[in-house]
Amino acid sequence: MTLLVVNAGSSSLKLSLLDASEKVIAHDDISDWRGDDAPIGDFVTRAGAIDTVGHRVVHGGTAFTEPVAIDDAVIDGLRDLTSLAPLHQPRAIAAIEAARGALPGATHVACFDTAFHATIPPAANTYALPATWRARWPLRRFGFHGLSHAYAARRAAELAGRELTELHIVTCHLGAGASLCAIERGCSVDTTMGFTPLEGLVMATRAGSIDPGLVLWLLQEAGLRASEVGEKLEQQSGLVGLAGTADMREVIERKTGGDAAAALAFDVYAHRLRREIGAMSAALETVDVCVFTGGVGEHAPLVRAATRFPLDRAANESTTGDGEISAAGSRMRTFVVTAREDLEIAREVRALLA
Repeated sequence: MTLLVVNAGSSSLKLSLLDASEKVIAHDDISDWRGDDAPIGDFVTRAGAIDTVGHRVVHGGTAFTEPVAIDDAVIDGLRDLTSLAPLHQPRAIAAIEAARGALPGATHVACFDTAFHATIPPAANTYALPATWRARWPLRRFGFHGLSHAYAARRAAELAGRELTELHIVTCHLGAGASLCAIERGCSVDTTMGFTPLEGLVMATRAGSIDPGLVLWLLQEAGLRASEVGEKLEQQSGLVGLAGTADMREVIERKTGGDAAAALAFDVYAHRLRREIGAMSAALETVDVCVFTGGVGEHAPLVRAATRFPLDRAANESTTGDGEISAAGSRMRTFVVTAREDLEIAREVRALLA
């Protein structure tokens, strides 16, 4: 089976062609994608025969909790969820429609970032809101980055030489968007993102968790418009709000050089990371393994060290790609895993079609 993985972000598009052994035989990464058909059509023309396409879709809501073969009814269902992911859902649908147009004879499968978190129990996914609200609207914690968390846990179990079903794992997906997940024997039982990707950790441009009363104050007392508050929390908060840059590499470089704003940004980021790791650990019976993945998780040893885990200093500072960074004798093992959502999508697609 030759499988095309289509990963559409809010402004980016990643295309990976995998052979039956999961080797990437063609790849394209478009950082500024406008939602047009051309990149997918051009890629398909160059790639040749493709019989299956797996699509990453950020939000499946409560309707899609596992991979699904795409037809017109599924696309209508995805469109109905646009209000829950207004930046990502339209782009995912655009990519699906472009790929279906370019490959009308292929089987297309949607894989969802929220689906992995469908196993989170009610105690962890329920907001303490009025029953009338919860009955009327889907006001619950969905969680995101599920494809990345699932792959990172599975790969860490392989590196540890253990069965995934016997491990208690905290996965740390630290990129421009960032979230943690508590994984009990292969199942998500808690995560830091909630109804939207705004909840949880400090991120590149997102504030993470803040007091909802602060938002009410900005609306009622400061007189800001809801759209303005939303834009600030999504695009102008997090690292960029604290240090003026969304790039953790620049934050660390400036912090090392004595820049006070960068030092504060790093400390706020690290404090929230430690606090939320504690919360995820409390959701588990114990913690056997912790995994770092995503751009920051994979490439920022100083961030990993700031968690205060028992790490091997040399391994932490030198590891590139998949590897263990645990200190000798540590009961909890710590790994760095390269983010491979494409492999998790391929696995889900092949399992569905099998």
